[in-house]
Amino acid sequence: MSTIQGILSRKGPHVVTIGPEASVFEAATLMNQHKIGCVLVADDGRLAGIFTERDILLRVVSQRRDVDATRVRDVMTSEVACARPHTTIEEARSVMKNRRIRHLPVCEEDGRIHGMISIGDLNAWDNDSQELTIHLLEQYIYGPN
Repeated sequence: MSTIQGILSRKGPHVVTIGPEASVFEAATLMNQHKIGCVLVADDGRLAGIFTERDILLRVVSQRRDVDATRVRDVMTSEVACARPHTTIEEARSVMKNRRIRHLPVCEEDGRIHGMISIGDLNAWDNDSQELTIHLLEQYIYGPN
C-alpha cells in the first residue's frame, strides 16, 4: 500500500511557510511569487495553521479587511487536518474529499512540518500508477516490444 512518504520522496519536502505575525499582504505576495494556493503558518518550527486562497476570500476580502494591517494569525485556519508520512494515499484522499480541502500538511506527532501534498499530487500519483499498470498489462498480453 502506497503512503504519503512516496509522494514526498518524489516531489521533495520543500514547503513555503510564513510566520503568524506576517501581514495578509505579505502572505498573498509569497503565494503569488511561488504560484501556490496556500502557505503553512509556522511558529517556532511547528505548524500553527494554514493560510489559503479561501481564507483570503472568506476572512479578508468579504469582510473588507486591510491586507496590510491584518495579521495572518487572525484569519488563518488554525484547526488543520494533517497527515503523517506513513498515512496511506487512500486515507489522505478520503480526508481531503470529506473535508473539502485541496492541501494536506504532513507533520510529525510534535507538529514539526515534514512536507505537504495537494490534490494535484494525489492525482499525479494515481496517473503514474495507472500508466505503469497499463504498460505492464500490455507487456503481459502482447509480449515485450
